[in-house]
Amino acid sequence: MALMTGEQYVESLRKLNLNVYMFGEKIENPVDNPVIRPSMNSVKMTYDLAQMPEYEDLMTTTSTLTGNKINRFGHIHSSTEDLIKKVKMQRLCGQKTAACFQRCVGMDAFNAEYSTTYEIDKAYGTDYHEKFKKYLKYVQENDLTVDGAMTDPKGDRGLSPSKQSDPDLYLRVVERRPDGVVVRGAKAHQTGICNSHEVLVMPTVAMRPEDKDYAISFAVPTDTEGIFMIVGRQSCDSRKLEAGADIDVGNKVFGGVEALTIFDDVFVPNERIFLDGETEFAGMLVERFAGYHRQSYGGCKVGVGDVLIGAAALAADYNGANKASHVKDKLIEMTHLNETLYACGIACSAEGYKTESGNYIIDLLLANVCKQNVTRFPYEIARLAEDIAGGIMVTMPSEKDYRNEKTGPYIEKYLKGIASVPTENRMRILRLIENITLGTAAVGYRTESMHGAGSPQAQRIMIARQGNLGHKKALAKAIARIKE
Repeated sequence: MALMTGEQYVESLRKLNLNVYMFGEKIENPVDNPVIRPSMNSVKMTYDLAQMPEYEDLMTTTSTLTGNKINRFGHIHSSTEDLIKKVKMQRLCGQKTAACFQRCVGMDAFNAEYSTTYEIDKAYGTDYHEKFKKYLKYVQENDLTVDGAMTDPKGDRGLSPSKQSDPDLYLRVVERRPDGVVVRGAKAHQTGICNSHEVLVMPTVAMRPEDKDYAISFAVPTDTEGIFMIVGRQSCDSRKLEAGADIDVGNKVFGGVEALTIFDDVFVPNERIFLDGETEFAGMLVERFAGYHRQSYGGCKVGVGDVLIGAAALAADYNGANKASHVKDKLIEMTHLNETLYACGIACSAEGYKTESGNYIIDLLLANVCKQNVTRFPYEIARLAEDIAGGIMVTMPSEKDYRNEKTGPYIEKYLKGIASVPTENRMRILRLIENITLGTAAVGYRTESMHGAGSPQAQRIMIARQGNLGHKKALAKAIARIKE
């Protein structure tokens, strides 16, 4: 099975024995849970689109490992064209879901692991690269969704992993056996892990020699004994639990779910270990993964931005304000900001280059510029959307009031916009804007834009490192005819 259908993906999740907790209870059926199901539907879309002939070129490709047709989310980039198509694919998925579709982290982890394991083997004579290729073939052949897990809780940010008062605040090896290792710790902010078949774990920071037990990377099934997930709370998430909820949810079909994922003495077999104690390569893995993932935001956030811009334009239409010059100007500005993000994603892809292992990596400077813009522009796009929508977006009565015999007719009468558009349609588009800017989707569009793939300062550090100021000074000296 090289390509699963969306329905096959759903059924494959039913076979997993996941340990998921939410709102103080264990969730026995995560697949059909009303809070988690929209998140799973977003992943399902990546399978559905791969089955559609019109999207085949973006959503599928030929495996560099097997020569078989695979979903692009499991691909090792073999050219700058691959890097560009990745961004275009992510924009498409964002347009179709207006939510996080959750397979990007795994894809970015695959490519970071591929080149890093190659270079570890070159330095140490280990066999991580071959083990990783074998693992990736398994993922590709079964079209699996893999959660990339990097972020540790971190505890005291001023202390290294091995200096923490609680040694488990960074995931670590606690026992070594002839056939593998036992790990303990947690990974935070794990978007989509409840909808994933596997989890690929990476260190979260550069390591020192004394942090050897924390320099660990591996992959295991998400239902491995000792793994359990605690679903994160989102703004407006309880609306999904209301009987018959539809309008108030904003985006009823699609969404995203994050979880704090606990590794409570989890056994990892040797064949699934891709880094174990080579501390000097932890930073390389982190940096490369972060670069790929910062590129990703030039696609996924842009796709959601397309939906938000369209919703704001519809709100203006329904309000009868679409001809106002200031509204037109705001929509132009939203489009300008959104396309600037996309341009950065395309630029860092087009400037990519081949690594020693043979796969392609993006231009790291431009990828960090891309993500730095993503920490700002979606907030301004959201602000302009709220401006155009108007205050009724957040003071509008509930759907239950709209359906009520007594109050419904008054809402129908007084929330009317232009005469030709039903009041319900106006309410629906306002709730969609609320969902993306303030509700459950804001986790993925606003806050993740700030903190995902490293918070803003992380990109500024990389921009300073990659900016080559010495070269720029030399250029200025040459033009000014300064001799030393």
